[in-house]
Amino acid sequence: MKKRKIPLRKCVVSQQMKPKKELFRIVRSPEGELFIDDTGKKSGRGAYLSKDVDIIKKAKEKNSLSSHLHVHVDQTIYDDLLSKLTKE
Repeated sequence: MKKRKIPLRKCVVSQQMKPKKELFRIVRSPEGELFIDDTGKKSGRGAYLSKDVDIIKKAKEKNSLSSHLHVHVDQTIYDDLLSKLTKE
């Protein structure tokens, strides 16, 4: 059997390439709405964050998502990411 190719994406904070399943995807829709994409397939501009508490806190401090997505990121997005991380 052929080995399946594992898609890699880069975390916007740590700049490390990781498998797509180890990252959160945050999407800015064409209408300007911001949300967390659990499926990884929604349309819009996406940014990836590692599923790590320290990385999410650094992104919150440096406001990394705002610069990558070119939109104001509300603090509730970071809180949602942290809560999803504790549920896993």
